[in-house]
Amino acid sequence: MTSEQWLILLILLATVAMFLWGRWRHDMVAAGSLAACVLTGLVPASVAFSGFSHPAVITVACVLVLSRGLQSSGAVAALTRAVMPARAGMLRSLSVLCALGAVLSGFMNNVGAMALLMPVAMQLAGRLELTPGQLLMPLAFSTILGGMTTMIGTPPNLIVSSFREQTGAGSFTMFDFLPVGLAVAAIGVLFITLLGWRWVPARKQSGVAGFESEAYITEAKVLDTSKAAGMSLREIEILIDAIDAQIIGMVINEVRMTAPSAWRRVRVGDILVIEAEATSLAGVLSTLGLTLVEAVEQAQRTADETDKNSQNAAPHSQSASEPNLDATVVNQDELTNAADHTVLMELAVLPGSPLLGRSARDIQLRTRYGMNLLAVSRHGKRSLARLRSRAFRYGDLLLMQGPPEAIAQFASDNLCVPLAERELAIPDKRKALEAAIIMALAVAAAAFGLVPAAIAFALGVLASMAVGTVPPRTVYNVIDWPVIVLLGALFPVAGALELTGTANLLAQWLLNHMAQGNAMVGLALILVVSMFLSDLMNNTATAAVMCPIAIATASALGVSSDPFLMAVAIGASCAFLTPIGHQNNTMILGPGGFGFGDYWKLGLPLELLVVGISLPMLLWVWPL
Repeated sequence: MTSEQWLILLILLATVAMFLWGRWRHDMVAAGSLAACVLTGLVPASVAFSGFSHPAVITVACVLVLSRGLQSSGAVAALTRAVMPARAGMLRSLSVLCALGAVLSGFMNNVGAMALLMPVAMQLAGRLELTPGQLLMPLAFSTILGGMTTMIGTPPNLIVSSFREQTGAGSFTMFDFLPVGLAVAAIGVLFITLLGWRWVPARKQSGVAGFESEAYITEAKVLDTSKAAGMSLREIEILIDAIDAQIIGMVINEVRMTAPSAWRRVRVGDILVIEAEATSLAGVLSTLGLTLVEAVEQAQRTADETDKNSQNAAPHSQSASEPNLDATVVNQDELTNAADHTVLMELAVLPGSPLLGRSARDIQLRTRYGMNLLAVSRHGKRSLARLRSRAFRYGDLLLMQGPPEAIAQFASDNLCVPLAERELAIPDKRKALEAAIIMALAVAAAAFGLVPAAIAFALGVLASMAVGTVPPRTVYNVIDWPVIVLLGALFPVAGALELTGTANLLAQWLLNHMAQGNAMVGLALILVVSMFLSDLMNNTATAAVMCPIAIATASALGVSSDPFLMAVAIGASCAFLTPIGHQNNTMILGPGGFGFGDYWKLGLPLELLVVGISLPMLLWVWPL
């Protein structure tokens, strides 16, 4: 072995050890590995950061942005409501949930798909009287399996595709992963839903991402475009019953009505007083086509101020302090833009707070802080007062909307404790359709080879910014930068592994001491080693480390590198034994109440099943 080979091997071993130790974040370890290669001369300083311009890195970033467009526009939420059965039993509900997770993961980042469906799984667990973990683990594993079906489903597939391009054979196309990936995903999901879920330990929750509170009471206005317009309250209650929400009152011409008749017809301009969990609120608003009263008024004030300025304060222009609440003149774009620079935050009112006995109107909440009170939760107690005039009490939970700095200032001034930031993605049908079309066109352009994948998805991001499905100011916030740094740093390290001949050296050792020159055994070893490493360290790092070894192994055997690269893609994606191998496994650790050793009970049989299915499929679809 040469000195360069010893150096890169030591750096690689130290990198893997640091990944396994888990003391520092993966992107920090990858950056340290790159720095070591540069300082030892293995990677020239002039190309140290060339990995950040790699097409795979660009594609991963763009897919994350497009995934957020599907999420924030409500496209995925609408699909979930349309597909998920409202009153089905355990088998059907779990099957639809896992299948939906797998399908979504094929066309958007599988971490994003998991985040979208987690609340659905939690709610479904409650209805089926199961612990959350009994549905969260099957869902997490299903989304991981679904990511194997397309090139954009998971970062390892993009990395594998880029390494194939470096061999001169061209990159894999969008659906080259489908034959093997679909077989593995379909049988894997079937196994999970029919049998595997029974092996998930029934643990109590040890923590959740967010604060579980009582039901909130909020007010929503009926616009002329609302589905609720013209319906009876009875018809509306039937629609929202599955969402665990109810109508507890109405406001007609500023007059509050409690317990209105179930047969009363709802008209444009009416205000419905809704009781719902914070996580269910968006579903209620979307199902009925309603808009929060605060959002209507805020958008109207913005429109009035614009008109006032354009008309140079004409005598007949309306004062911003007395907004026109005619819902029919409020443009949907104004409602969307009004929330572009805001967040939702839950605040708890502490003893001794200056808010006690006062209302949002009394403290001039909008004027002083530029924020809105969307809903109040009061330990199950209902008030007859309007939301804006309801006096606050100790222990109230307030759902506030406004700029983060304004909410922080309000909490500091008024002795309130921030509990959790909430997402309230109220679907917009037009934006949802635009987001879906943009994603479909980007996938089609990449699949048919019209432009390279990185270009196709970059154009998709530009289109999303132009039409507003992803606001331009949020584009850089939705990118998972640690993953981008990890990828950008490891590509030059992987290049050094190949250029120094270390990849060939490792491949020869693998073949001579374990595979005994047998190509089928070598393929199985690449798959199993990739799977083993992925369970212990980041799947993206696993793919970057194993691809050069897979290519060198295929070259030493004199066979095609395609099945070996595909084996890396499958193995790197199948991390089912530990909570650290994949982000989706980590996400369910707290909400599912799991321990480190709970994953293998379902994960080990699933990994054995994956090996048993993928090996014959690889040899059939990608012959040696």
